[in-house]
Formats: sequence, C-alpha cells, structure tokens
Amino acid sequence: MSASATGADLSLRNEALSQFASTDVSEWCQEAKVEFCRAFADFTTCGRYVKHNLSPCGHASLCEECSRSCSSCPICRTALRPSGRSSLRLFDKCLAAGLIEMKDDLGYEKTYPGEHLDVQRLYSLFDVALENYLVSSICHYVTDVCLDENAVSSDPVVAFLLDEVVVKNWCRLKFKSVLQDLRQTYAFEDGLQNKMNFLQKLSVSLTGISNVLAILESAFAGSLSSELHDLHWLLENTSKTKQHLDIIIWCVRHKFLDNTEARFPDSDSWSFDVRERKLAAVKRSWPNSAGFTSESTMQHESTLFIEDALSNLQLGQDLAQSAGDELDARALLRDTNALSNLSAGTGILGIYPFLDLRSAADILFLHGSSDMSVAKRAIFLYYLFDRHWSLSDDSWRNIVYDFGDSFGLQRRSILESFVFYLLDDHSDDALQQAGELLPQITGPDTHPKVAEVLLERQRPELALMVMRCCGHDVFSADSVRKHDTSHIMPFDIAVTAVRVRIECGLLTQAFVFQRTYCTMAKDRRTRAGSSELCVDEVKVLVTEICLLCVRRNLVDRMIELPWSSDEEPFIHKSLYEKACQEPSSIIGSLLAVYYLQRHRYIEAYQIDRKLRNLEQKFCQTTSEEELSKIKSISLWREGLIVQSLELLPEVQRLQLKFKSHNDVSCSEVTYVGSEKESLSSADGFIKPPVVLNPYYSVLGEEDSVRRVSYNLKGEVRATNGFSAGKSTQKHADLSSQRSIGSPVTPFQWKLSKSAAPTRSQGRNADGFTEKAKFSSSLRVRQADSVPSSARGGYQASQEKHKALSQRFEQRETPMVMTTNGVPRWRSDDSSEDDDRAELSMGSRMLSLKRRGRQGI
Repeated sequence: MSASATGADLSLRNEALSQFASTDVSEWCQEAKVEFCRAFADFTTCGRYVKHNLSPCGHASLCEECSRSCSSCPICRTALRPSGRSSLRLFDKCLAAGLIEMKDDLGYEKTYPGEHLDVQRLYSLFDVALENYLVSSICHYVTDVCLDENAVSSDPVVAFLLDEVVVKNWCRLKFKSVLQDLRQTYAFEDGLQNKMNFLQKLSVSLTGISNVLAILESAFAGSLSSELHDLHWLLENTSKTKQHLDIIIWCVRHKFLDNTEARFPDSDSWSFDVRERKLAAVKRSWPNSAGFTSESTMQHESTLFIEDALSNLQLGQDLAQSAGDELDARALLRDTNALSNLSAGTGILGIYPFLDLRSAADILFLHGSSDMSVAKRAIFLYYLFDRHWSLSDDSWRNIVYDFGDSFGLQRRSILESFVFYLLDDHSDDALQQAGELLPQITGPDTHPKVAEVLLERQRPELALMVMRCCGHDVFSADSVRKHDTSHIMPFDIAVTAVRVRIECGLLTQAFVFQRTYCTMAKDRRTRAGSSELCVDEVKVLVTEICLLCVRRNLVDRMIELPWSSDEEPFIHKSLYEKACQEPSSIIGSLLAVYYLQRHRYIEAYQIDRKLRNLEQKFCQTTSEEELSKIKSISLWREGLIVQSLELLPEVQRLQLKFKSHNDVSCSEVTYVGSEKESLSSADGFIKPPVVLNPYYSVLGEEDSVRRVSYNLKGEVRATNGFSAGKSTQKHADLSSQRSIGSPVTPFQWKLSKSAAPTRSQGRNADGFTEKAKFSSSLRVRQADSVPSSARGGYQASQEKHKALSQRFEQRETPMVMTTNGVPRWRSDDSSEDDDRAELSMGSRMLSLKRRGRQGI
C-alpha cells in the first residue's frame, strides 16, 4: 500500500472518529437503527438500505438513488435541494473508515452472533468508543439516556435500545470475548513476549468494561434486586481479570525473572526457611491477655505478617465455590489445584512460598476480592523481597523499583512491605535493618502489629517509638478533657501499649495510660446507653501490669501507685496467686506491705496469717536454701505486722487476739469488688471485720458530743450520761459506715502509744513492757535480714509514723487527760488554762502516789 493511500485511510479514520466524538449520545439509537428507503411510486416502497442522512432535516429515509428523484422527505415533508443527500450515517462512516468489521453491508457484526441487527449495530458503536479511548461516551449513554425517565420513544426498536439491559448485555458479551482471548494466549506462555501489544489492548478493554459496569452498579445501589447481584458478580470478575492481566504483563516484560538469581536453590529449602520463621515466632510470642472474654480480645496466635496478609484475602472461600461459570476469572488459572493445601488443613503457609511468579499472580489476583488489590500487590512485593534479599542489591533492587513505578506505589509502601519481611525473618541482621528503616515509614497508619513484634523481639524502646509515631502512646488532652471517646484505640493495642511501657521501665506512664483508657472506655459505654461496666478492661490491664512488674522486679514500685477500689481486687488477686505459686518469693510479703502503706493493718495481718499457712506447707518439701530464704522473709514480714498492730487501738488488738485464740479463719470473710461478684477465699482477697475506733467522736441527733474512753484495765466506758454498752453499739454503727481504707489519724497513733497497759502485762523502768521490748529488738534483727528492696517498705513505714508523731505533738488538740490518766474529749466550755491546771493536778497526784509506793 502506497504512502498516499495510507494517508487517505488515516484521514478518513480521523474524520470518522471526530464525527463519532461530536455526535450526541442520545442519537446513537437512531444511528444504530437499520433504515430502509421509504420512497414510493404507486404506493410501493423502494426497500433499499439507507446509508446517508438527508439534508437539511437529517432523516435517514431515502436511499442514494431515490433521493435524486424525490423533492421532499417522506418523514417530515421538508423540501430537499437538488443534491438531496448529505454525509454518511455514523455507523456507515465508521464502517468505511475500518473502525468496524462486518460480514456484509447490512451490518451483521462477527463478534455478536444471534443478536438482533439493530442491537449488534449499537454494540459496534460501543466497541468503537471502547477501543479508541472514548469509553466516557458509553458512561454518558448510561446516565443521560438509559437512566433518564424522559428518554422514551414510540418506536419499539428504539425503546429497546434505550434500556440499560442492552448495555449490561454488551458488557457481558465483551468480557466473555476478552476472557476467551486471554485463555488462548495464556496457553502458550513461551510466546507471550510477542503478544505484548495484544495483551495491552485487552487490558484497555477490561478497564473500560469495569468503568461502565461501575456506573450501572451505582444506579442500582441500595436495592436488593437480582440485577444488582449480577452486575456485582460481573464487575468483580472483570476487575480481577484486569488486575491479573496487569501483573502478567509486568512478569512478561521481566521474563518471569527466569534470568534473575534467587537466594534459595529450590522451593523445598525456601519452605523450610519459612517454617523456621514460624517456629521462632511461636517461641518468642507473649501469652494472650488472661481473663478477658470479650469478643474484642486479641486473637494472637504467633502469626507471621505474611500469614495475616494472606488470611485477610480469604482465599479459602473460593474453595467452596465452583469455577464452572464461563465468566469466572478463575478460568485463567494455570493450576486449578493451587489452593488444595488449604483444604488439606496445612494452613496459609501451605501455599507460601509460591512456586513461581505465575503461581503468585494466579493465587493472589484470581482469588479473593478485587477490592484488596493494594494488599495483593504488597504481598507480591513481600514475595520479591523474600526471593532476593541478602543478595547483591544490583541484581534485584531495580526490579522492585520498576514494580513500584508500574503500579504507582510510593516509596513508603515499598519500604513497608520490606519491613514486614524483615520482621518475619528471625535473623539478627534482618531485625537490625528493620530498626534502621522503621523511622522512615512509621506514621498514623502503621500496622499495630509492628510494635507487638518488636516487643517480642526484645526491642521495647523501638516499639515505644513506633507507638508514639502512630499516636498510640498517649491520649490527647482535648479528648480527655472533653471526654471524646470516638477515637479510642482498640483494646489489643492498649494492652500492647501497657506492655511496652513497663518493659521500658515507665511504670508510672503505664499506670496513667491504663487509668485513662479504662475511664474513656467507661464513658463510651455510658454515652452508648450501656449499663455494663468496663470490668474486663480494668481486669486485663491491671493484671498485665502486675504480671509484668513481677517479671521485672518492679512490685515494690507498683504497690506505691494510687490504685483505686475498682483496681485493687485484681492487684490483690494477681499478687496472691503469684505468692501461692512461689512461696519462697517476696511477692506475698509485698502484698502485706501494700496494705501497711495504706494504714490497713488488719488486712495486712490477715494476709500474713494466710502466707504463714502457705509457707508452712511449702517448707515440708523444699530445700535448705529455700527454707532459709522463706524464714528470713517470714521473720521480716512478722516484724512489720507486729509493729503495725501496736498502732491500732487496744480494742482492735483485743478483737484480733480473741479471733486468733478462737481460730477464726480470715478466709471466712469475702470481699465484694468492682466486678459485683465475690472473690472466693482462694483468691486471697478478704474484707477486714468491722472494728471500733473509740477516738472518733460520734454526733448524736441533737449535735451533742458523746465520748468514749478507756479505764486502766482497757475497758470501754461512756461519759456524758451514756452507758458503755450503748456507746459501744453507737461506735459500731459508725464504724460499719466507714470505708475500709480510712487511714489512722495522728490522734489514734499518739493515743495508742500512750494508752495504759493492763496489770497483767507489767512495765519496766522505761515504761515499756518486756514483750514490747522483745518485739522491738526482734524487728531490728528481721529488718537487717531481708533484702534491701523489701527493707525499704519497712523503713518508709517507720519514717512515716515518726513524722506523724512529731506533727501531732506540735498541734494543739482538744484532748485532755483525766485524773486517772485516761484521755477524754473536752465537751464543756472550760478554757485551756483550766484544762492545763487539771492536768497538772492529776500529774502531781500520780507523783505523790509513786513516792508513797517507793517509801513503802
């Protein structure tokens, strides 16, 4: 063919495309309809096929010969000029330019046999738009013509062409034709290099079909019709075929990496290395959060990143569906049994690593949902990194970068896939390189499992950096102040955040984090109208803190934190269970110190009794070294308990002595915590019995002050006209209303030290009983025999009580001494000078009595 002929054909083609693009889509139905000549003589029609439009009306009503003899249009009776014909009709002009291939002049198209002639001509116009990058015209035809309620016609042929069913059928037939072409092309994998242009043409066609189907699907959005289901099925398979074809084109361009060296000699060695990574992940994994039964709890089973990614594709669902449909994209599979290992129960790692690049493309892009295309490309990148890492960068880096450029992947996405592989690899070199790359890619959308894996691989500082960059380290001040719970993080991330902080030694930050998280979780449930408390969140987070503090020897710091009444039961339960498991440890004694620091001496005494029972049982089967350690800790704890009980009022000590004498087990009393359920005695958390505090004033109904005091024998007596029994009962009622954790006031501490002993105890010259002196010296020896970390609680308690005593002695109190040395409350209007005089007189009388006894 000469150059002039080629130029003429190109000019005719451009002219036809220009007319096609300028024609309103609403006229496509008239252009596609087959018209026959309507000229008549003696009431007989011509009947020849019409190729031209008349001028000036534009109707296709006369053939070329009849238009010369007729003076008006048979349809609108418009007068015709001598040259009555104008340009070719749109379809015939495309046919003449070679844009449409036909069998005959009437327009029977080869691609759509069996369809009506007018429908085939409209399909041919759709093909012209699709193949010449004018698919937007088809989309406008759907929205402006098919979906327009005002677009109607009395002609039954035109009315049928106006329906969107015609467009849907064209998409179905066109996709079926493309699918058949791909199957025939994929069958000869060696010759794909010579068919790159054909494959790219099919890719353009699939893109256009997907766009048209998306417009059609949006028209039926929100309905439950079968039409929508068919459109979604067709769109899904078209998209998957398009994504798979793009990957195959990239693989063909790189010759399926046949000439690129891989770091594994064969697939068996590669599979063995993947199994080694899995075993390493299982060994280093942390246990699940104990005791949390909510559906939102972590389902952590020591999985690799590649396992999670493949599981998210839900490849196993395709096994239950057959690929018998002629429009199913899985018809392009080279190996239809590629997922058979999944059904055999070997799990996701049964299909990874892939056999080759073709298998990777088939499994990833012909299965699962087409909406997961970004995740599928990330997995494909992971596969490339796994195939070539540890080799020379010059041999494979350009391949990865070309893959990112071909599919529009940013550098951060490429590095993220690389980091996922490095964290799965169990070697130290991979972990070190991942630590160098993490600061470049960490952001708000970083995968939360990254921090978890870094924690498992003993890099808590790096994990904390990742969580801070993700915004998972703290709650914003505005959200806490405004109680904004809309952006509260998932619970599994909160557990990881607590673990990371404690592993970094940030115990106080972990405590504040769990308190804030539980508060916001409670507010969220309250705003949602739920009456449930966030007991599970409190239980898991507090238990995590306890167990990790035990692991890192931070229990002495942990018990100093200001735990609330909702958190305290889980503190007690965790420490007590740990003490039961390891009686030779100091955990149980620190639990007693926990109550001593809060001036709850009775509860500390009860814990001591239970621990002594455990230690006695354990000493029968332990070694000499463990026995010596247990005795040392037990003596130290006993010294603390003995001294703390001396700070109690006499009546409480007598009550404890009476109960101990009658063998009243402390486990008979249970504690009702924030879970609204009683913890059993096996948990070790017990509620102290209600005791009397004779040094608190009791306000009566008439605001008069009742007073209770002791005589020298330790008996309770009432003043101001009340009997001892009534006063005792009144104080019992008051004490039952007080909280368990009410601290001992300086008044109690001072008066308990100055209370007169009973006659049976006896005093020495220094004013102390022999038993008290022995206990004091014993405590000194016990404190010297315990570890320094535990001795700190004992010394802190001593210094605290000493400070309280000095502070009390400097204060002016309304307490006075009676003539018999017993304290009482001043309830009259007497002045302080009178009280001092009375106190001085009582002191002189006592002095005279002592002199008399000495003289005798």
